[in-house]
Amino acid sequence: MKTLTRNLTHALMVATGGILIAIMTFLVLEPTVSRGVVPSTTDVFTIRQQITDEISFLVPAADVTMVGPIAGITGGNATGTTFAVIQTNSPTGYTMDISFLNSPAMLGETTGSISIRNYGTSTAAEPTFAFTASTSALFAYTVSASTTSDLDNSFRDNGTICNVANVTDAANACWKGPTTSNFRIINRTTSANSGATTSIQFRVNVPNNPSPAVEEDFYTATATLTAVTQ
Repeated sequence: MKTLTRNLTHALMVATGGILIAIMTFLVLEPTVSRGVVPSTTDVFTIRQQITDEISFLVPAADVTMVGPIAGITGGNATGTTFAVIQTNSPTGYTMDISFLNSPAMLGETTGSISIRNYGTSTAAEPTFAFTASTSALFAYTVSASTTSDLDNSFRDNGTICNVANVTDAANACWKGPTTSNFRIINRTTSANSGATTSIQFRVNVPNNPSPAVEEDFYTATATLTAVTQ
């Protein structure tokens, strides 16, 4: 009987030990087993924001008062200058055109029926090199830019003729008569985040004893600048 009891006790101890070993093995291996069977998935996405181009006159062109009066019979010259600064974030730049309200552009203020003739002729599509004198009083303009390459080719020159790019580009060399339709003066192909400056100089020339005669008055022209992103 003692032998049987001892054998049963031994068997119980062996069984209990096996169970304890199995439990400990499970506790060690369970995290690894759990991690191995948990499913996972991945989602990749993007965030998109549009930034539009914008353009504005950082500095608008100011009104111009020509420097000094001109005698109506003995004649003379007067000039006046204004400038505009354009700001744009367009990577392809912008264009700028100029147009005038009336033709002739410069009208007498008293009645509006007298005028100073436009420089050039109606068929003169491009500016001419240097200012050519005439027997009549004339009004013209020329353009320059802080970056010369911004100028439309019309206002670039080779020292002899205008509308020639990448050459001499003398200041105040190419003169144009005003038109009521837009005329391209700037063609910039890069952004102007900090601003790009365009200067416009106007000129009135009255020869000695002009024909037709120029009546005493103040004469005014109204111009519009239009800038558009490219």
